[in-house]
Amino acid sequence: MAYTESVVLNNGVRMPKLGLGVWKLQEGGEVEGAVEAAIRAGYRSIDTATVYQNESGVHRGIAASGISRDELFLTTKVWNDDHGYDAALRAFDKSLQRLQVEWVDLYLIHWPVGGNFIDTWKALERLYEEKVVRAIGVSNFHIHHLEKLSTKANISPMVNQFEFHPYLTQEELREYCREHQIQVEAYSPLMQGHFLQEKTILEVAQKVNRTPAQVLLRWNIQHGFVTIPRSSCIERIEENAKIFDFELAEEDMKRLDQLNRNQRFGRDPDHFYGG
Repeated sequence: MAYTESVVLNNGVRMPKLGLGVWKLQEGGEVEGAVEAAIRAGYRSIDTATVYQNESGVHRGIAASGISRDELFLTTKVWNDDHGYDAALRAFDKSLQRLQVEWVDLYLIHWPVGGNFIDTWKALERLYEEKVVRAIGVSNFHIHHLEKLSTKANISPMVNQFEFHPYLTQEELREYCREHQIQVEAYSPLMQGHFLQEKTILEVAQKVNRTPAQVLLRWNIQHGFVTIPRSSCIERIEENAKIFDFELAEEDMKRLDQLNRNQRFGRDPDHFYGG
């Protein structure tokens, strides 16, 4: 069964609500096995990046799955060292070579670092106009980054991928994205494993007879977000996909919302390589 529930981006492209993130999965057997297992389990979206150094492994995992490229939604990202118009175009070509594809479904600026992400965005606009990417977006952009981008952009970002979980709900950023029709995509939705220390999450999971991970991912989905849990364990990959046959009650959604403590498990974009 393919998990085909999707959101519609501001350019009309459909994006699956659930994807596999491959951050920290090693090039070679680990990432290949995870990607193949995810696709066989019904995932149709894979999220990688240049800096993960596993784009070639993602390709091999896709090839091993036997699923047609047309059925998949593939995301990769331009890294900080490749900011700038010409550098970003070169980086994209290298990603295509490693992924062995003719196009990418979503290409993101990974971090808003340095002073030239505007030039990088201009390169992404060109790739979009040339139809070698179906959608373009950003990752780890705060509101002030998005506002700076909006003063120069001809095309609005379709996606903003950022850290989101009950300890970091980023309500102002979410509202800004909603108002500007930018799809929120959550990374680290499972709090890098720290959810097992949170009593409220465990209580909700027991109430609905689901795992804590499934509860967190369902919470993402019910907020209208795309979510990309990371795992290399086949059993967990399969478990994480079983989130479309139940719903959380409004009271439980609110209980999880109220856990916010503005706590990051990743980097703050304003304090990463110069912000």
